[in-house]
Amino acid sequence: MKLLFEPLVKEPVITICTFLLLLVSLFILNSLSPDIFPQYYLYVILSILFFYIIYYIGFDVVVFFSPYLYIISLHLLILTLILGEVTRGTIRWIPIGGLSFQPSEVVRPFLLLFFAKMLIVFRGKFKDIGFMIILGLIPVILIAIQPSFGVSLITFLGFFAMFFTKVFKLKYLLLFAMLFGMIMPTTWYYLKPYQKERIMSFVEYNNDPKGSGYNTIQSIISVGSGGIFGRGFKKGFQTQLKYLPEKHTDFIFAGISEELGFLGSVAVLVFLFTLFYRIATIVSETQNEIYLYFGIGTISILLFESLINIGMNLGLLPITGLPLPLVSAGGSSLMSTFLSLGLIVSGSKK
Repeated sequence: MKLLFEPLVKEPVITICTFLLLLVSLFILNSLSPDIFPQYYLYVILSILFFYIIYYIGFDVVVFFSPYLYIISLHLLILTLILGEVTRGTIRWIPIGGLSFQPSEVVRPFLLLFFAKMLIVFRGKFKDIGFMIILGLIPVILIAIQPSFGVSLITFLGFFAMFFTKVFKLKYLLLFAMLFGMIMPTTWYYLKPYQKERIMSFVEYNNDPKGSGYNTIQSIISVGSGGIFGRGFKKGFQTQLKYLPEKHTDFIFAGISEELGFLGSVAVLVFLFTLFYRIATIVSETQNEIYLYFGIGTISILLFESLINIGMNLGLLPITGLPLPLVSAGGSSLMSTFLSLGLIVSGSKK
């Protein structure tokens, strides 16, 4: 029993917030998409199992093997392009035993960990900067090729947050800004038609309410129709009559807002940001530099994912396909988050 409860009581705030978010997720998914509920429940079990495995392996041991894990991760990303399932013109998933896994999500904690380890030997010379940029860009480019623009952008932001924390010099910030500024305009020509449509629908979604702007409009209606207390379990007009698209993944926050209301959606935000605050507190108190950088990368990714997902549900940001951490029905995203939490709790000195 000690093996079961030790990681749970070590960081009770993380445990409680994670449990409450999973509870909300399972509850709302049983209403919005009961057909996928059994499969997602299996992903939850696997994710919890990964959490325990990575916790008991230990943060320092995983750090030691991080160069090998980085190489394995790159091979998995390449393998996805060769053997992955083609879905809606993208190659992101590898089928294993009746389940589909998205390597770009699952391997991300190991990419961050290796990048954190390399930051320790960073000396600030120009050749070191080039080496760090290459280390970060290789997986980002491999993910973008799939294409998965949202995941590649979030991964890049995680690397950037870690690097900026290390150097914290204006010249390096300007260097990254210039690099980002040069890359972003050219990416338009490599975006798939549906990705361009998502961006344009955000800019002028009211001009095409039955076409490219449909998803955004239905999401806004769902958020607004829930009121203070919501319409109730399985009583959402938008969700139950299937007006709201991707209600179990991209637009799950809109589904929560309609069925659980303003109070339900605020509760989810409180759980999320309490979790993030606790992780940030743990990381800020550490003397281990690798743990510090990994924690910053992790919290940055989870925070950006949350803000972007909620922003697109409110019509404030373009649709990216990024999940709401620990809430959206994304099995690979859930496993990635639990792996990260396992490393965070394992490395905590409490």
